[in-house]
Amino acid sequence: MGAYEFYWRDPKGRFLRVGVLSERRKNPVRITSQSVMNWGKMFLGSDVDSKDIFFKWVTIETLADGIFWHDLSNHLK
Repeated sequence: MGAYEFYWRDPKGRFLRVGVLSERRKNPVRITSQSVMNWGKMFLGSDVDSKDIFFKWVTIETLADGIFWHDLSNHLK
């Protein structure tokens, strides 16, 4: 299964993996870098600047093995 790993640059300049979203869209024409970033920003929230996040395409074996989100609230203070 295809998925996107999202990374966030914290205030100290470190990149942290903050989540993985599986790709479920059937129509590949709808999949663009901007649509993936919009999806990630929706889950990360408005406190995260888009210049501080990026994603990479990954393959995961099972949904349970790869879908997670970290709580960023301690890092954003």
